[in-house]
Amino acid sequence: MRKSPSREALRRQGLGFEREWHVDCSFWAKRPRRRRVEVRFRKAIGPEEKPALEFLGPPFTRPMPGVEILKKGRVFLEGGRPLACDLLWERDLTVTLRDGVRLYLDVFRPLEVDGPVPAIVSWSPYGKGVPQPPPPGVPTEWVSGLQKFEGPDPAYWCQHGYAVVNVDTRGAFNSEGDIHFWGPIDAQDGYEVIEWVASQPWCNGRVALSGNSWLAIAQWFIAAQAPPHLAAIAPWEGLTDLYRHDVLRGGIPNTGFNELIIRSLRGHNLVEDIPAMVEQYPLFNEYWHQKAAPLEKVKVPAYVVASWTNDLHTLGTLEGFRRIASEHKWLRVHNTHEWHDYYHPENVEDLRRFFDFFLKGVKNGWEETPKVRLSILDPGGVDRTGVEESSWPVRADRERFYLDAGTKGLSRRLPPSEAFLEYKADDGQGKAVFEMAFEEDVEVIGYIELCLYVESKGADDMDLFVLLEKCDAQGNPLRHKAGIFPYFGPHGRLRVSHRELEEGPSVEGLPVHAHRRELPLKEGEIVSCRIPLWPTGMKWRKGERLRLTICGYNPVPFHLPNVPGPKLRNKGIHRVHTGGKFPSHLYLPLRRI
Repeated sequence: MRKSPSREALRRQGLGFEREWHVDCSFWAKRPRRRRVEVRFRKAIGPEEKPALEFLGPPFTRPMPGVEILKKGRVFLEGGRPLACDLLWERDLTVTLRDGVRLYLDVFRPLEVDGPVPAIVSWSPYGKGVPQPPPPGVPTEWVSGLQKFEGPDPAYWCQHGYAVVNVDTRGAFNSEGDIHFWGPIDAQDGYEVIEWVASQPWCNGRVALSGNSWLAIAQWFIAAQAPPHLAAIAPWEGLTDLYRHDVLRGGIPNTGFNELIIRSLRGHNLVEDIPAMVEQYPLFNEYWHQKAAPLEKVKVPAYVVASWTNDLHTLGTLEGFRRIASEHKWLRVHNTHEWHDYYHPENVEDLRRFFDFFLKGVKNGWEETPKVRLSILDPGGVDRTGVEESSWPVRADRERFYLDAGTKGLSRRLPPSEAFLEYKADDGQGKAVFEMAFEEDVEVIGYIELCLYVESKGADDMDLFVLLEKCDAQGNPLRHKAGIFPYFGPHGRLRVSHRELEEGPSVEGLPVHAHRRELPLKEGEIVSCRIPLWPTGMKWRKGERLRLTICGYNPVPFHLPNVPGPKLRNKGIHRVHTGGKFPSHLYLPLRRI
């Protein structure tokens, strides 16, 4: 078994630790436990430095406490939304946390209202300065510039009787302390700020969380702490398990995007160094445990939004909806891009109906909203949106399609003869491809699993990547344009030495790997492994083809250029065995139309 690099080895690589602290997992675990975990921090981006992603938040400015009245009709962005009412802007207020750390926040609230109002908290380290342009792909006229990046727009919400609280989280910009990537410290901070907001004389005691990506991820963790005055959450596409959904998905290190985020986070102190933690702890331990949200502890009403096409958030968001214990929860799966969907006027209105119901007590019929509304993608055709369902996962016929290396096809019958396909593991081109044509119109909706029997020639491990594509009858791939990025299809990955599964119940079609030890391969050994592909909702017409690609490199390019890919172990030859005693198969959730 490979050992994690020693602390001294990491220092020689320039990865020395800036901080050491204990991780308390007692809130996360059934049995309280406390372990010493060394955590690496690095310097955050300072006031004079250029962030890697310049669109992530505003420039660095010093605190300027004050109160300002923003008059109706004022415009902050050329072509942006003008203010529809007078606002009161309380700038650079401070909240002192349990350990003495002070956070800076801004409060926007309507100036002329009868009585206290509910509040929506926007929680992230991305900066609260104004004005801020819309995220890429979002029309300028949809926002005012008062919104945080990926957060709710005060110009809209104050017009409808809400306060918006934009928080610079611990360590971000002028807030004190060090920046943490979610987990118990950030969650407790959120708890305390929510309770502070609820205690203000202008607040009616009901507080919500809203936002996309980082702002959505934080909601799972904060809501699990059960702040008494948290009345609702609206996580808009956010992963729920940092190890399994992002930086070590399938056990394969993949920190390129996280590195970009870290090199964009601004503050006076330090930021948690996730890439160094991946180097130090490549197996799942207490540190990674407290980076997985304890979803079963979330009980507040939830409006959850997902898409099939997001490289980071699809599985985590859907698992968040499935696993939270909220009695009142709704899921909507859209067919565009997270930023476009979050700020689309129609969706903002839909979210307001939800918040009006739970934060204001408005009898607007929200409770009659279908619990699940899905989009069914149709590359080459027209998508269906707003497809109503009663639950997630949806009801579907789960069918096995067996791989046949002899014909390079898939069929419902197990091939009687054993065969294999092989490819060179480390040249970035080798692959095994299997195809089939559907004999009727079908929709694939839900969790997808690939069971493989594999062998490595010349190495004791394999990094496998899997892609499922929709093709026309001639075999040409049909891509879905999900907003500003193309969607190739559902995909999965696994480091085969991590094939051991987590104990306990699992969802059909969604194996969960333990990642607590490695099981190296022996020369000539054929092992079985189960690879989850991220769920999808997609239509195939009669005659259109399904293409399954298995390879030793990531076949899905990341949506930002020049981001390093996963760190691979591949060398030698990969073999995929099929037929007879090697029943490799694709497990699909199907609906016939």
